Amino acid sequence: MDAKKIKKWTSNIVTSILFIVLIVMIFVVISSKASGGEPQAFGYQLKTVLSGSMEPGIKTGSIIAVKPGGDMTRFKKGDVITFKSEDNVIVTHRIAKVIKTGGQVSYQTKGDNNKTADLNPVLSNNVIAEYSGFTIPYLGYFADFTKSKIGGSLLLLLPGLVLLAYASISIWKTVSQLENKGNKVAEIESTDKSV
Repeated sequence: MDAKKIKKWTSNIVTSILFIVLIVMIFVVISSKASGGEPQAFGYQLKTVLSGSMEPGIKTGSIIAVKPGGDMTRFKKGDVITFKSEDNVIVTHRIAKVIKTGGQVSYQTKGDNNKTADLNPVLSNNVIAEYSGFTIPYLGYFADFTKSKIGGSLLLLLPGLVLLAYASISIWKTVSQLENKGNKVAEIESTDKSV
């Protein structure tokens, strides 16, 4: 491959990546606003981990994917669930014990990094979702920033501005190349006339 083809391929790849990033960012912001602050994709919710109770498997500041819905009495010991605590705080912990009393199911939960189990059992009605096993370390800090007004605006504007700047540079280079070709043609024509 010659240098021109490599430059063209690189240019096309960079443009495509910037466009995809812009579309993804728009999707994340819109889905986040539509779902009340929690982005969703393909039936999964993305949650930010705010504590180190599940380390080392789930680090503080990670983004995790959880699957909401279904029968919340189906879980067994060892499953990781996301639930609403009595203080209305969203928590993701591992089930240490399943407690069945009458027709009611509750779970004794514990953070992997905690020495003791959680104080109160979790009623199956308070379970929101099951942890899918998917985590992206430290991206939660960025996600929290994007939930702010400034962060959400920057998330939409920056990829668009970068794409616009890249397109402007590409157009400027193309116009410069056309002008150079025009000047060379004019020089050749004037040389031919003088001969």
